Amino acid sequence: MFLENFPSTDTGHGWIEVICGSMFSGKTEELIRRMRRAQFAQQELIIYKPKIDNRYSSEEVVTHRGERIPALVVNNASELLIHWKHQKVVGIDEVQFFDDEIVDVCMELAKNGVRVICAGLDMDFSGQPFGSVPKLLAVAEYVTKVHAICVSCGALAQFSHRLVQQKDQVLLGEKDHYEPLCRKCFNDKTSKAS
Repeated sequence: MFLENFPSTDTGHGWIEVICGSMFSGKTEELIRRMRRAQFAQQELIIYKPKIDNRYSSEEVVTHRGERIPALVVNNASELLIHWKHQKVVGIDEVQFFDDEIVDVCMELAKNGVRVICAGLDMDFSGQPFGSVPKLLAVAEYVTKVHAICVSCGALAQFSHRLVQQKDQVLLGEKDHYEPLCRKCFNDKTSKAS
């Protein structure tokens, strides 16, 4: 399933990987899986998460199923470089919540030989591109789009449908606030709400 032809991390070449998709699609699970493999290979690594994401833990990246890995909490993208101590693998969860500078930070890390692994939503609750993720997708060497299962029909889901009537783009939540839907079911539900 995943890229067999990654360059070796000891070549001095860095790159950017983006794991994107809807809510409940396994983005953070995949990020943790890749970070654990790097840990097993005894590669120096660091994982960052934005301060805004405090749903499950303020000091760890945590999946909806409870898998967790320690993380450094930062307020903005520029803090990543301040705390980076030349680790060869950098993980970034909930990348859509970072300011626009995150793209330049990721490119700077990759330029310095770092494997940068970002995970985040590619679209917001209204189906629009989310934050800097589209720019990250454009500059990344490797993109993995993961899917949830549509709770309405069972097809592959790529949309995060908001269940509550709040229009702010950022609303942290779980199954009480969002449900994954396929394109058809998303279009059906959002056209009825209009």
